[in-house]
Amino acid sequence: MSDSMPGPPAYEPAPSREPAPPLPLCVERPPTGHPEVDERLARLADADHLPAEGHAPVYEDVHRGLRDALTALDARPAPHGQPVPR
Repeated sequence: MSDSMPGPPAYEPAPSREPAPPLPLCVERPPTGHPEVDERLARLADADHLPAEGHAPVYEDVHRGLRDALTALDARPAPHGQPVPR
């Protein structure tokens, strides 16, 4: 019979308190056919390289650009010079 005692537990490093690096979301953005809109949506990829607190400014910029593109559609004259009804 052996009276051997188990050795000390293996050393496990403490978990890091540093935040994990940002990881890309890899969300596909198929082309819409509207270059201005596609350009704005492509800007969403900038958030892939930022920590979470940096996402809001990117999203706000994209939202502002898309809103401006929609507003510009309302301002364009209809065919034959007729104003676009709202």
